[in-house]
Amino acid sequence: MARTGLAILLWAADPADPVRLATPFAHAAAGAALELDVEVYFTARAVLLLEPGVAEGLRASDRFDKTIAAWMQDALDHGARFLACTDALAAHGLTHADLIPAARQHGGAVQFAARAADPAWATLVF
Repeated sequence: MARTGLAILLWAADPADPVRLATPFAHAAAGAALELDVEVYFTARAVLLLEPGVAEGLRASDRFDKTIAAWMQDALDHGARFLACTDALAAHGLTHADLIPAARQHGGAVQFAARAADPAWATLVF
């Protein structure tokens, strides 16, 4: 069976450590460019990246100007979907209305686990 989807879980992707933040979105853009359905699940502190202005102020490296927001936009432009964990949002005092428009869908443990159990989907955890 050919893979048709890629589910990416952002668990340790923390805005406080931006050096780790570009890679998940590069993989999301690559998967979408390969015409896979790509879902990026934001959980734990990763949901903070979905607040307006947060990702715009972060860079994975001081050696180039591309912001984490630009990496995220690349993934979106290629067709990736962003989903925010409602429990993680609640833990940080956020609601879906507080997020960038591209991230107002919710998806959490059950949805990600279903993707992980589906042989048509590959999963990555960052």
